[in-house]
Amino acid sequence: MNQNLFAILRDCFPADRSRPAIVQPGGAEISYGELEAAAGRYAAVLRRLGCKPGDRVAVQVDKSVEAVFLYLGCAQAGCVYLPLNVAYTADEVAYFLGDAGPALFVCRPEAEAKLKPVAEGAGVAHLMTLDAGGDGTLAEAARAASPDGAVHEAADDDLAAILYTSGTTGRSKGAMLTHGNLSSNALTLRDLWGFREGDALLHALPIFHVHGLFVALNTSLANGSKIFFLPKFDADEILRLMPQATVMMGVPTFYVRLLQHPGFTKEAAAGMRLFISGSAPLLEETFHEFEQRIGLRILERYGMTEVGMACSNPYEEKPGRERRAGTVGFPLPGVEVRIADSEGRLLGTDEIGVLEMRGPNVFKGYWQMPEKTKEEFRPDGFFISGDLSKIDADGYVHIVGRAKDLVISGGFNVYPKEIELVVDEIPGVGESAIIGLPHPDFGEAVAAVCTRTGGQAVEEAEIIAVCKQKLANFKVPKRVFFVETLPRNTMGKVQKAELRKAFAETFKGA
Repeated sequence: MNQNLFAILRDCFPADRSRPAIVQPGGAEISYGELEAAAGRYAAVLRRLGCKPGDRVAVQVDKSVEAVFLYLGCAQAGCVYLPLNVAYTADEVAYFLGDAGPALFVCRPEAEAKLKPVAEGAGVAHLMTLDAGGDGTLAEAARAASPDGAVHEAADDDLAAILYTSGTTGRSKGAMLTHGNLSSNALTLRDLWGFREGDALLHALPIFHVHGLFVALNTSLANGSKIFFLPKFDADEILRLMPQATVMMGVPTFYVRLLQHPGFTKEAAAGMRLFISGSAPLLEETFHEFEQRIGLRILERYGMTEVGMACSNPYEEKPGRERRAGTVGFPLPGVEVRIADSEGRLLGTDEIGVLEMRGPNVFKGYWQMPEKTKEEFRPDGFFISGDLSKIDADGYVHIVGRAKDLVISGGFNVYPKEIELVVDEIPGVGESAIIGLPHPDFGEAVAAVCTRTGGQAVEEAEIIAVCKQKLANFKVPKRVFFVETLPRNTMGKVQKAELRKAFAETFKGA
C-alpha cells in the first residue's frame, strides 16, 4: 500500500467529490474534486521543473488556498515541503535555503527582488511567486497545467516535510517529518477527537506551522470535512461563521479574544461541539471562564514541531478522564511518554523532569545534523523533548515549562510555571512570565514580567508580598516589571529569551 500522505488523505475524501472542502473569505467554495485536481496541477508543475522525490520545496508565502494546493502537490510528487514564516528576514531565509538546499523556492511577489539574490546565492534552481490572492508565476503555471494523477509511491519513513525550529538555543534545526509521522497523527486525531460526518472546521491559524498545517488541515481532510479558511483570526468573522461550524482549533489568544467579545454567547456557540487549544499554555482562568460562558470545556492538547501531537485531554469525558485545566491530558493511542531526569533516570508520580516520547508521530531527526539527532534520542528510541513536565497520580501530563526556561537561583531549581500560577491569580495582573536574570550572588535571580488588567494599579511590592505568603523564599521574584504586552511568536508562545535580554542588566553590580 502506498504510504504517501496525499494518497492516504485522498482515500478519506468523500465519495461525492462535489462536496465542499475549503470555503474562502467571501464564501467561494473549493470542492474536494477541485482540490484533488489542483494538487495534481501543482504536482505537474513541480515535475516539469525537474523537482524529484526527496527534493525540498521551500515556501514563504501568505496563507491562501493555492498554498494548500502546493502543499498537497508536493506530497503527491514526493517532494519535501518546507514552510517558512513570512516574518523571516532575508538573512534568515538565506540560512534556511543554504541549509536545506531546495530545488524550488516560492515567495511573495513583492519579496522577489530582495530574495532572488538570496536564492541564487544558495544555489536554488528555481524561484517562483505566489500571493495571498492566488496569483503569481507559480499559480499561473499551475492554472495552465493539466492535472497529473500520478502519486509518488512513498514508504512510511520517506520525508514529507522539514520544519525549522525557532532556534532559541542555537541555530535553527530542521525537523524531518515523514509521511508516516503526518498520516498517523491525522488519522489518530480524527478518531480521538470524534470527527464525524458533517463536521466543519473554523481555521484561522497560519499554515507554516504544525498546528495550522498538519493538525487542523490534515485532520479535517482525513475526515472529508468542510474547512472555513480564514486569513487570520478575526473575532467578528469567527462569530459570523460559527453557526455553520462544529469545530475550532486555536491558540489560547483566540479564546481570550472570544471571551472579550460581547457576541460570544452560549447561543452563538450552540452548534459547536469542540474547541481545541494548543501551541501555548492555556490559562486555567480562561478554561473556567469559557466553560461558564458557553457550557463547553476547551480541549487542551500538547505537541511540538518534532512530534506533531503527542498528548490530548479526552474528547469523551467520564469520571477520572475528564478535561482538566492546567493539564494536556494523556498520551495519544500508540504514543508512549515518560518523565526522566537529565541523566535519563525515570522519575515517579508528580516528580518534575523532562518529558520523553516514542511513537509513530516522532520525527526522523534533524536535517544534516546527525550528532544533534543522536543527542536528542535515548538508546531505546525515546525523544527528549526539553519540556519540563510531570505525570500525576491519575496519569495526566502537566507541562511545567521548557528546560531552557528553568531558573537556578542559589543552587535551587525554580520552575516558572509554579510561580506564574500564583502571580496570575493576583487581582490586577493580566498574565505573567517568570524568568531568570544574571545575579552576582545567586547566579540567577527570579524576576516577574507582568501585564496589568482591569484598570487596577497593582504594584511590584504587592506582587512580591503575595509571593512571599505562598512560595518558598528562593522562588519569590526579586524584581517585578510591567509591560503592555508580553512578546509572543506567531503561535502565541511567550518569548522569554526576549525578556531575559531586555532585563539582563537589572542586577549588574548588585
